Amino acid sequence: MISQVFILSSKGDHLIYKDYRGEADKDAVSIFYEMVTALSGDQPPVVMSHKDLNFIHVRQGGLYWVASTKTDASPFTIIEFLNRLAALTKDYCGSLCEKSVRMNFALIYELLDEMVDYGYIQTTSTDILKNFIQTEAVTSKPFSLFDLSNVGLFGAETQQSKVAPSAAATRPIMSHRSEQVGPVVRLVRMINGIFLHLEQHYVKICLFFLLHFFCVEMRIGLNEEFSIGKSQLRGYGMAVRVDECSFHQAVKLDEFDTYRILKVCPSQGEQTLMQYQLSDELPCAPPFRLFPTVEKDYGNRLLIFLKLRCDLPPKSTALNVSVTVPVPKSSLSLSQELSSPDQTADLQLKNKAILWSIPRFPGGAQLSALFKVEVPGLSSASLLEVGPVSMSFELPKHTCTGLQIRFLRLSPTHPGLSQRWVRYVTHSDSYTIRI
Repeated sequence: MISQVFILSSKGDHLIYKDYRGEADKDAVSIFYEMVTALSGDQPPVVMSHKDLNFIHVRQGGLYWVASTKTDASPFTIIEFLNRLAALTKDYCGSLCEKSVRMNFALIYELLDEMVDYGYIQTTSTDILKNFIQTEAVTSKPFSLFDLSNVGLFGAETQQSKVAPSAAATRPIMSHRSEQVGPVVRLVRMINGIFLHLEQHYVKICLFFLLHFFCVEMRIGLNEEFSIGKSQLRGYGMAVRVDECSFHQAVKLDEFDTYRILKVCPSQGEQTLMQYQLSDELPCAPPFRLFPTVEKDYGNRLLIFLKLRCDLPPKSTALNVSVTVPVPKSSLSLSQELSSPDQTADLQLKNKAILWSIPRFPGGAQLSALFKVEVPGLSSASLLEVGPVSMSFELPKHTCTGLQIRFLRLSPTHPGLSQRWVRYVTHSDSYTIRI
C-alpha cells in the first residue's frame, strides 16, 4: 500500500507530488532527500526508513522516483511499479528528463490517478491506460538535427519518438495551457447541519504559463450567462451570478461586457487573473450536511455522535476531508467507533479538539462516528464547550457557482507549442457548522 509518490530532480526540486492516503506529512519529501544525499557512495540503498515511514526509490533519467509507505508492503512490487511509471512517462513524453517531466506534469498526475487508487496499484498496462489518459504530451522543444543535447548512441532522436501516443489523436482537447479555476468556500454557517448563511464565496482563476513566448495574447472565454451584481441575467442558459468581481491589472476588459472574454499577455509563472465573491445565494447545495448528537453518558463520559452526508453528485468524490470538533478543556481521553476502516480520529490535547479524518468521501455517501470522551467533572456547562464543528476538504472537478472556461486561444497561434489543460478544484477555507 503506497502512501505517497513523488519525483525529485537531482538537486532535490519537487517535480511531482501525489499523496494518496494522507498518512505522512509533506515534509517527507525533504526528509528523503536529506537521507539520500547524506549517504556515502555512488549508489544509495533502494529502501530507507525514517521512524515509521519507509522510502523505496529508483533513479532513472537523473531523477529520483520515490514511493513512501507505512505498511510492510513488498519492496519488489513497488520497485516494479516505479520502473513502470518511469517507462510510461518516457513512452508518453518521448524522453525521460527533468524538463520533460516539468512540461508534462498534468499528464503525469493523470497517469498516477489512473494507476493507483487510494494507495493500491490498479494497473500499469499501456493498453488499458491509453483508453483513460486524455492529456496530450508536450515536447520540450521542436525537433532539430543541429541540437546535440539529445544525441543518442546512434545519432539524434527521431521526430517519431517525440510525438504523443497513437491514441492521443482521438482524444478531445480539454482546454489551454495550465489554466486553473479554484473556488474557495469561505465561512459557510449551519445550525444542526442545516444551511444558514454563506458570508462569502471566493473564487480565483489562476494561470500557469510556462512557454517562452510571452508576447502572445491569450483570450479566455467565460460563461456567456455570467452576471455581476443584481443586474438582469444574461443569455438563455443556466445563469452564473456573483456579487463582486475584480481582475488583475494586466487583464484587458474591452470584450468582457459584451462577450465575457478576458484578454491577457501572460508572463511566466502563476497569475491570479480574476477574483469574485458570492453572498447568501449559492447556486448548488452545500457539499456536506452534518447531523450531530451530544449527550452526557454515565459517570464522566461525554458522547458525541456525528452523521455526515456528502451531497455531491454520485460520480464526484471529496478528498482529504477533516472534521474538527472542539471538546471541553478538561477532556483527557477518547475512544471512537467509526463507520469504515479507512477513517481515523484522535484527540488533540493541545487544541482540545477531536480530529476526524476521511481520505475519500464519495458523493451521495453517508458516514458516521461515535466519540466517547472522558471529561473529569463533566457537567451541563461542559456541553456548551462542544463545537462549533469546522471542516476542511478538497473537491476535484467541481465548482460551486457553475463558472466554466468556454475556450482559451492564443493570438498569434503557435502550432505544436501549447498544451491545453483546465483544472477545476474547490478548496475549503472556513466551513463551520454549529451544534
